[in-house]
Amino acid sequence: MADRALDRHEAARRAHVAPPDWRNPAPAGRYDLVVLGGGTAGLVSAAIAAGLGARTALVERAELGGDCLNVGCVPSKALLAVGRAAAAARDAARFGVATGPVEVDFAAAMERMRRLRAGIAEHDSAERFRGLGVDVFLGEGRFTGSDRVEVEGATLVFRRAVLATGSRPAVPPIPGLSDVGFLTNESVFDLAERPARLAVIGGGAIGCELAQAFARMGSRVTLLETGPRLLPRDDPDAAAVVAAALSRDGVDVRTGIRIERVEPADAAARLAM
Repeated sequence: MADRALDRHEAARRAHVAPPDWRNPAPAGRYDLVVLGGGTAGLVSAAIAAGLGARTALVERAELGGDCLNVGCVPSKALLAVGRAAAAARDAARFGVATGPVEVDFAAAMERMRRLRAGIAEHDSAERFRGLGVDVFLGEGRFTGSDRVEVEGATLVFRRAVLATGSRPAVPPIPGLSDVGFLTNESVFDLAERPARLAVIGGGAIGCELAQAFARMGSRVTLLETGPRLLPRDDPDAAAVVAAALSRDGVDVRTGIRIERVEPADAAARLAM
């Protein structure tokens, strides 16, 4: 379902956040701070500590920049901007502006997203943080004592440690889901083709963002939430405004839903509720 093309933008992003030729430095004697996790919290912690003169090490097992840069804020806002432009064009007639049918070039929209993401990646790069005085270690960290972490065979001894390992998508235990395949925020931005139909399970902030973006780009979207309303952690009045806006964009919003199972259906999947 997903296909991350290794185009020049992706190559540039990876060269910053997971450089294939990166060589971890020799560990210092004792670090004042070791940070595990190179996402937003970890990068800020490492940069501030190094700026204050602390001997600092940063450990990342996947890609620097974490969710925000790679599979969260940056790519989602890039697609939301595409959706906003398409919606504005479709609504232009009320301003006296005549337009024809509005179609989104999905491949071009995704290429733009990759270009923007690659341009920002430099700020979270291993090279930049090395320049800030941080020892950057790429690899999986493992505590081997109360004051030491092992990374790729090297031992980092520390006075203090920060755990900023972030989060992962929570996959609901729906029978049949793993058999038909699914997307999460870690893979949806790798799509090469726009899905004709898309079911979004979860009416939180990320689910609402994805539902609106893909609906405005031309997908037929159904947004499913088990609770009585969207955005359960936010103000009810604000959630109602969001639900109304999604409905205007053509999203089929369903709350109070219990998904019993997922079944294959030709080249797609069917949700039984």
